[in-house]
Amino acid sequence: MAEIHGDMATEKAAHETELQALDRPAIRAGASTPWGMAQVSRRYADGIVLHSTASHGGFHLAENANATIHALYRNNTDFYEEDCEWAKVAHAFPQLFTAYERRLADRTLRDTYPDAYERVMSVTLNGGQSHMRDRQEFENVHRNDWVVIAALNSDHQPGFVECVATLGGIRGEDGERRFLVPRSDYSIGRHGFVIDPLKHQSYDGPSSFVTWATRQ
Repeated sequence: MAEIHGDMATEKAAHETELQALDRPAIRAGASTPWGMAQVSRRYADGIVLHSTASHGGFHLAENANATIHALYRNNTDFYEEDCEWAKVAHAFPQLFTAYERRLADRTLRDTYPDAYERVMSVTLNGGQSHMRDRQEFENVHRNDWVVIAALNSDHQPGFVECVATLGGIRGEDGERRFLVPRSDYSIGRHGFVIDPLKHQSYDGPSSFVTWATRQ
């Protein structure tokens, strides 16, 4: 763990050093964005500006800069929000970002846009390399299994978790079923908890969800 912590500290120090070398001057705020009026704006390069608003933010790209974005990543508009789409800008203009930001951008693109990433990078993403791809594989494998969509510790069956599940874990589907899962068994994992019909009993008794709703 100490080695991991040291690597993180080294990366952070390098990131801060690289940031000082990058030219990202603040410019006049007040630009109109999809997230409201910009309160802080920074120019990364000609035609590439990062806007921050009271609630959100993202990049605005001029027409020529937007044309540099790979076609598979390019938005229909010239705005790229700050949660995920910023990574598309970092991919197109790596010289404007630190090594840490480029690494984070690569992870974001793999996690969020796996199909486009595979085509752009000419790679195949394997297990653990993309959250979205892993989620798609989970849903494919368990499309006919009961997957939990809601769970509460049972007030009526001590030591158990009352679970609401649907086939494939699809929300809004008819045919919800309830199950009791021993609390010691219930570990949700990255993509959801799959009911084992040989271990986890179907349940139609008094529901803790009714009790929980009255507390809200």
